[in-house]
Amino acid sequence: VTGVQSCALPILMIGKLMGHAQFSNSNYEWPFSIKPLTPHLGAEIDGVNLSEEMSPETLDGIHRAFLQYQVLLFPPQEVPPAQQVKLAQCFGEVQIHVMNQYHADGFPELYRLSNLNAEGKPNGKHPDRGTLEWHTDGSWQRVTGHATIIYGEVMPEPGQGGQTHFCDMYGAYERLSDDWKKRIANLRAIHNLDFSRTRRHGEDPMTEDQRKAVPPVDHPIVRTHPETGRKCLYLGDHAEYVVGMPYEEGRALIEELNRLSIHPDLTYEHDWQIKQLIVWDNRCLLHKATSYDPHTQSRVIRRCTVLGEVPV
Repeated sequence: VTGVQSCALPILMIGKLMGHAQFSNSNYEWPFSIKPLTPHLGAEIDGVNLSEEMSPETLDGIHRAFLQYQVLLFPPQEVPPAQQVKLAQCFGEVQIHVMNQYHADGFPELYRLSNLNAEGKPNGKHPDRGTLEWHTDGSWQRVTGHATIIYGEVMPEPGQGGQTHFCDMYGAYERLSDDWKKRIANLRAIHNLDFSRTRRHGEDPMTEDQRKAVPPVDHPIVRTHPETGRKCLYLGDHAEYVVGMPYEEGRALIEELNRLSIHPDLTYEHDWQIKQLIVWDNRCLLHKATSYDPHTQSRVIRRCTVLGEVPV
């Protein structure tokens, strides 16, 4: 069997078998070329063909890099839709997104955001303005997003917008004052896709069936990463209110923490090239897209989100 579908173990399972203590990379020899993108997060990996079978050593290296750098960038290469799904399956169970109008290429695991019409021209509509706000994928489910894998099919011209930004939530938590850390230590927030969708994209709301399929869920505001053991903030645009707190007071707290979370020196701002692929860790990052002119610029991405675990 060829292709990444033959990987012996999902990356998530490899990590669980190895255990936290073995993820020190100080004396580790990477099986590919790796170059940090910023001093704090992000790395570009070269020398991995995503359309070929990957050895256990390569999978182990990708997992180590994923935990250390949080955002992994692979240089432009052909990754057909079926191969993207197979790659995602190496990380674990792939989400079937409740917003089924975005499913793509005959694969319910794929989620395409496009502003092109049937003739391949910009249609003037942003496919999902919620992506322009800082968020983490899948926080509106009980079992939340683990990894997201995005492939750039079509991108705006250089300098015309459509970037993707990432910000480190380990660092965001560590930079909070002791008073803030004590204040939020045991708080839980309600995450609600209907709340964020209606707020950002009210002209295209969720259907009643979609709402029923994903009722609001509560998660800790301070999350412990299940593999690294590090604490991080876990909020973003899907977080609606705080359990046990008056609604408006909880909204104000969430908005303030979301603002406090973003530090320029803990952020990586990615300018896309066509056919690049990015993998990131939803458990310790917020991300967002930047705006572009949907009347004149074209942008098409396809995404897989891998399910992880219930946050603790």
